[in-house]
Amino acid sequence: MKLRRYKDNPILKPNENNWWESKAVFNPATIYKDGLVYLIYRAIGEYENYISRFGLAVSRDGLNFERVSNEPIFEPQEEYERWGCEDPRITELEGKLYLTYVAHSKPALNGSGARSALASTQDLRNFKRQWIITPDRAIDRDTVLFPEKINNRYVMLHRPLNWVGPEYNTDNPSIWIAYSNDLKEWFNHKPIMKPQKTWESYKIGAGPPPIKTEYGWILIYHGVERKREKNIYRVGAALLDLSDPSRIISRSDEPILEPQEEYEKKGDTQDVVFPEGSVLLDERLYIYYGAADKTCCLATINLKDLIDWLKGL
Repeated sequence: MKLRRYKDNPILKPNENNWWESKAVFNPATIYKDGLVYLIYRAIGEYENYISRFGLAVSRDGLNFERVSNEPIFEPQEEYERWGCEDPRITELEGKLYLTYVAHSKPALNGSGARSALASTQDLRNFKRQWIITPDRAIDRDTVLFPEKINNRYVMLHRPLNWVGPEYNTDNPSIWIAYSNDLKEWFNHKPIMKPQKTWESYKIGAGPPPIKTEYGWILIYHGVERKREKNIYRVGAALLDLSDPSRIISRSDEPILEPQEEYEKKGDTQDVVFPEGSVLLDERLYIYYGAADKTCCLATINLKDLIDWLKGL
């Protein structure tokens, strides 16, 4: 089972007219609202400090996007994000839109200050920062919220990079689950998906927020293989139990998308396909991903075909 790339990829490229997005635009979050697909993308305007901001583009068909502003809609403001805001994911939950993102309290290229933060919005243009939602001293990314409570609790997936070793019951960075009563204090952290196959052997992390179906939650995720000191990012899929998403019903043995096109193999980082957004349009799942840390791209699949394939694994 493979995703089908959109023939006119990339769907969004850097804009040299706006300094803050002149070098790279990638790793987009998406949501479908009122007949429109909104795409929040990560933008880079300089390589010296590599500070990321977010821009917004919109589309009627999910294919052709137009920027809504020449200014970023979200940029570093608090001390905990002073070195950049990266890799947004957006979830509609109880009538409100929540943005999870990576907040850098130390230089982004160092990576040691990465934590996951939460913000909320009603209009995708004005945001209210909430708080850091991942544990102290966890170098944490790839955090997504489930779009509804499960067993009367909020649920999130996250990927603490430094939670490895016997005390964490995993040898490599894995996908963890956690629960909350208030979206602020999170508890019962445990790893639910660990790297298994060669193509995901170095580390894995959640992609877009999980997608609810009658057969389970579909989780699109990325897996990383480290080869000759270089990382290769690919895309996988898993099916999680509806009432207990810590239980994995099935997961892909092979990647459903991997770097093949030049725009995925050559960019600011080679060999990267990094999914972060998805919407369902006309029974097809549109998956939006960053390519080579340079542009925003799209791949699609019929949702029923994906479910049938996951059920058959």
